[in-house]
Amino acid sequence: MATLLSLYHGKFPPKAKVACMRVHTQTLYLSRLSLCGIKLLGIMLMRFTENLKEQFSFIKGNYLILIISWILMDFAGELPGTYYPDYVIQLGGSATIIGLISLVSMLCLASVQFPGGYLADKYGRRWLVSTMTFGVAFSYIFYAAAPTWHFILIGAAIQNLCLLYQPALMATMADSLPPEKRGMGFSILNLIMSVATTPAPVVALFLVSTYGSETGMRIAYTIVTIFFIVAAIVRLKLTESMKETEKVTLKDILHSYPESLRQGLSVWKTVPRSTLFLFFSTIIMRVSFGMVMGLFLIYGFYVLQIGGAPQPQIFTPDMDPALQNARVLWGYVMIALFLAMIVMSLPVGKLLDKAGRKIPLVLSGLLIIPSVLLFIYGNYLTLFIAMPLFGLSQLLGFSAYQSLFADLVPQAQRGKVTGSMHFFTYIFMAVGGLAGGLLYDNVSPQLPFLIMLILIIPSILITIFRIKEPRPEEREA
Repeated sequence: MATLLSLYHGKFPPKAKVACMRVHTQTLYLSRLSLCGIKLLGIMLMRFTENLKEQFSFIKGNYLILIISWILMDFAGELPGTYYPDYVIQLGGSATIIGLISLVSMLCLASVQFPGGYLADKYGRRWLVSTMTFGVAFSYIFYAAAPTWHFILIGAAIQNLCLLYQPALMATMADSLPPEKRGMGFSILNLIMSVATTPAPVVALFLVSTYGSETGMRIAYTIVTIFFIVAAIVRLKLTESMKETEKVTLKDILHSYPESLRQGLSVWKTVPRSTLFLFFSTIIMRVSFGMVMGLFLIYGFYVLQIGGAPQPQIFTPDMDPALQNARVLWGYVMIALFLAMIVMSLPVGKLLDKAGRKIPLVLSGLLIIPSVLLFIYGNYLTLFIAMPLFGLSQLLGFSAYQSLFADLVPQAQRGKVTGSMHFFTYIFMAVGGLAGGLLYDNVSPQLPFLIMLILIIPSILITIFRIKEPRPEEREA
C-alpha cells in the first residue's frame, strides 16, 4: 500500500528507482542501436543504388532506343513464330516448302549484306535502320492475308530485302556499348528480348485456341504489322553513331553494290586473323541451325506426336483434334523455354565479362549435343529439358559471338565486316534450310538433327584452337 501511495505521489522507493533507471538506460541503448541500424541500412542502400547506377549506366541513348524497339518487335514477332511451321503446312506447305521459304529468305538477306555494311560505314547507321524497319513492318501484310504458302514466300522475300539495315543495326549496337560492358549489354538485350517474348506464346496459344489455328495466326500477323510500325517510329529517335558520314544520294546507293562487294571482301585483309576463324566457326554453327530451326514443331507434332496421332485421311490440319491438342501442349513448352532464358540471361552476361568470350562460345556448342539428343529421342516431358538447354546454348552463343566480334573489329570496319560475314553465313544457311527440309521429307526426320550434331564438332575445335581472345586492354572500343 505504501509503495502504491509513493508511486501515486511521484516518490519511488530505492529498488523501484534502480529498476526504472535500468529500463530507461536499456530504452536509450535500443533507440541508439535502432538509429545506427537505420543509418547503416541507409548507407548500404545508397551504396547499392550507386553500384546499380554504375553497373547499368550504359543503358541510355541509342542502346535504350534499340532496347525499346526490340521489346515491341520481339513480343510481336514471337506471336506467329510459335506456330509458323504449322501455319505453312495449313496453307498447303510441307517441311520441304518451309526449307524453300528459308532458302529464298536467306538468299534475299545475303544479297543486301554487302551494300548494307558499306552504306552503314559510309553514310551512317541511323537513316538505314529507321527507314528499312518500316519496310519490314509492311511485309507482314502478306503473311496475314496469305491464301496459300506462296504469299508467305513473297512476304519473306520483301522482309529480308528490307533487312538491308541489319549490319547498320548491329554496328550501332556495338558502337553504343563500352568495351568493358559489352558482355552485360548483349546479355541484357537477350534478357529483355526473352522477357518481351515470354507472353507471346501465351497470347499465341490463346489466339489459336479461341479463333482456330489459321484465323488465330492471321490475327497474330496483323498484330505484328502494327507493333513493327510503332517500333519503326521509335527508331526515328536514334542518333548517328558515326563521327564522319557522307550525304546520302539515290545515285550513290544504286551504284554502291560493286564497291561494297569489293570492300566487303578486301576488309578481311585488315582485321585480326582471329576474326576470320570466328567467321568460319560461326558459318558452320549457323548452317547446322538453318537445317533444323523450322523442323522442331513439325517433329514434335508428327514424329513425337505430343498431341496424339494425327489423322490426315479424316481431318484437315486445322481441324485435327490431335494437332489442336499438340498446339496447346507446344505452347506450354515455348512458355517454359522463354522463362528459362529470362532466368539465365544475366548470369550469362556476368560469365562473359568475367570468364571471357571463348569459354561461353565453346560451352554453347557443347550444350547443343545433349539438347538435340533429348529432343529427337525423347517424349513430351523431355521437351521441357531439351528446349531450355537449346535456348541456353543460343543465349551463350549469341552473347559471346557479339561480344568477341566487337572486341576484335575496329569501329570503322564493323559495318563492312558484319555485312561480309552475314553474306556468306546466309548463303550457307539458305542451302542448309533447303537441305534440312528435303532430308526430313525424303530420307529421315532424324537425319537433319544428327547432321547438326556432326557439324557442331569442327565449329567447337576452331573456336578452341584457332581463335585468340584479346585481353581486356586490347579490346576495340
